[in-house]
Amino acid sequence: MDKASGRRRLSKGPERRSALSVNGRVSLWRKRLYLEGQGSRSPLDVLVDAAEATVSVGVRDLCCRLNGNGKSFDRAAENLEKAGQVKMSGEKLREVVEAEGKRALALAKSGELGPDWMAKDCKVVNPQGREVSRVYLGADGFMAPLVTDVEKRKRRKKVKEKRQKRGRKARPLATAKKGADGPWKEFKAVVFYDQSMEHRLVSVTKGKCQEAGKLMQRDAGRLGFSAADERVGNIDGGPWIMGQIEVRRMPMTATGLDFFHLSQNVHQSRRVIFGEEDEAGKQRAGELLHTVKHEGYQPFWEELLELRKQSRGQARRKEADRLLYYVAERKEMILYPEFLAKGWQIGSGPTESQCRVLPDRVKGAGMRWDGDNAEAVMALEALRQSNQWDGYWRMALYQRN
Repeated sequence: MDKASGRRRLSKGPERRSALSVNGRVSLWRKRLYLEGQGSRSPLDVLVDAAEATVSVGVRDLCCRLNGNGKSFDRAAENLEKAGQVKMSGEKLREVVEAEGKRALALAKSGELGPDWMAKDCKVVNPQGREVSRVYLGADGFMAPLVTDVEKRKRRKKVKEKRQKRGRKARPLATAKKGADGPWKEFKAVVFYDQSMEHRLVSVTKGKCQEAGKLMQRDAGRLGFSAADERVGNIDGGPWIMGQIEVRRMPMTATGLDFFHLSQNVHQSRRVIFGEEDEAGKQRAGELLHTVKHEGYQPFWEELLELRKQSRGQARRKEADRLLYYVAERKEMILYPEFLAKGWQIGSGPTESQCRVLPDRVKGAGMRWDGDNAEAVMALEALRQSNQWDGYWRMALYQRN
């Protein structure tokens, strides 16, 4: 009986349905019911699988787990068969994995999938012996390989040639998807984390810096970032990151320049001014970094001016000017003595680590991706890094469409 119309549904007899589960392919015979104007359906389908999918939640979970630790979809499919006795082609596994990644992105965007921790609960004892809540914010960009439009056209041409050689009628090819204008694209990661890295919230986007800024603002709101006693930024000095922090009015207690990136720039100048292996140059660079770390910006700046005076030759002076400009542009972020006195980290290592981990699966010999598919695969790794993996699959299991 249909509750909405009060009319009785007519039985259309039994019909077979097949679904791939962690126990292999399962076939079910269930009754099909028909109602004029609404078509036919089987109530049992909803009970067996809320999404009426042909691949169970358990298999989807296994596909994503094995793909995350693999280097190809074919290899992941082979491991799936050996480990789980579930037979699936590499192409089908790819479709499953990319669909899950896109679903994870959608759930994060809607707010249905959120963090299991709050900023105010990230407690730490500061050097003064007082317990405070402390959360860090980091952001950075990284490169991932994309398939270009030229490559896509070449691939499509080869497929058409193979079909012609077979001489058999086949389904029309899907509408061509436009490729990238270049072989590499910058993706961006936004990371919130506590002092011990026990709590993390990692987000990734293929969008421009404005999209990364939206992720900052969104995730900060969900974590209650403004409620933390200490809200510390550690960034590599990229102008777009500081720009988004300002545009989004992020409630920062302080934002610091990653010490490693500053030291990289100091040593870059040292190699030009003194030479690659010059011991005096290495000693001078070490003294400069010791000064900035323990005495702060002004003494460091004065030593850089002295270094510039002592530099002879156009190339050396040009490099000294480059370093001076780099430092002056980031003056407000060079706060190492203040950070150390408060027990704050002065390195962006946790963010740099995520920028290595997130794209690991999409990089490799010969790998090329559509941007949205690469983003989807990285979104699954972001789930792991945010400790949201189990929560996501519980949601997938009980979700009702």
